Amino acid sequence: MTAPLPPSGARRIPKPVASSTSPDSGPATIRLNKRMAELGMCSRREADDWIDRGWVRVNGKPALMGQPVSPSDRIEVAQQAEHQQRQQVTILINKPVGYVSGQAEDGHEPAVVLVQPQNRWTECNSRMRWGHEQLRGLAPAGRLDIDSIGLLVLTQDGRVARQLIGEDSEMEKEYLVRVSYGAETVNVQGAFPAEQLQRLCHGLSLDGVPLKLAQVSWQNPEQLRFVLKEGKKRQIRRMCEQVGLFVTGLKRVRIGRVNLGHLPVGQWRYLASHERF
Repeated sequence: MTAPLPPSGARRIPKPVASSTSPDSGPATIRLNKRMAELGMCSRREADDWIDRGWVRVNGKPALMGQPVSPSDRIEVAQQAEHQQRQQVTILINKPVGYVSGQAEDGHEPAVVLVQPQNRWTECNSRMRWGHEQLRGLAPAGRLDIDSIGLLVLTQDGRVARQLIGEDSEMEKEYLVRVSYGAETVNVQGAFPAEQLQRLCHGLSLDGVPLKLAQVSWQNPEQLRFVLKEGKKRQIRRMCEQVGLFVTGLKRVRIGRVNLGHLPVGQWRYLASHERF
């Protein structure tokens, strides 16, 4: 985030020159809210809110909604915006089976209902105090199936959401997946063909679209370790089905550099100030 700075503190980048003859050269400017999101200052929605409140200036002048800017334009935000952003929370929850990640559906409650003082992990050492205002706008940054458990991120911070689920996100997500292979439920690793394991790593498609390269290895004879950089609906279960495996349990244990650790099922904690995805 760029706090109000004197002109000498602003980084200047030469403004790109748009070609008048090549239609493929692209525009020299983009919308202000998109530029602010690209710079990691906030989400687009948050940028629009700040602009509407008069908290954003471009080259020293009040910003306008939808204003086009170039890379060389200096964007400044008021201290009110910084203060508001510091109050936003990111919560890590160990989602139990039977809860959906987002809005309630088919009679199942969303995981956010568990974010109550009595469910806060006793070993959470954050100085953040619980308040009902922390539930406003608290949304999942990535989903977890109703029949899966493990690390679910709920956040009010658009920067975190963009980092985890933005269209250009390459964030790793790690899962431990218990499987069976036909009638084999004990020594699945011994019965499962090695070449099929390679297909899980690379070569499968879902809905006609090739999947990104994955890291898949045996954690123990009944459990696989998946590391993915995408998150299609029920992706791991559908991948396993294509090679004859049946998923009997799925747990997400890591997102980026943040681990589930010893957080108990059904409990939550705040993302610590030193933690970064």
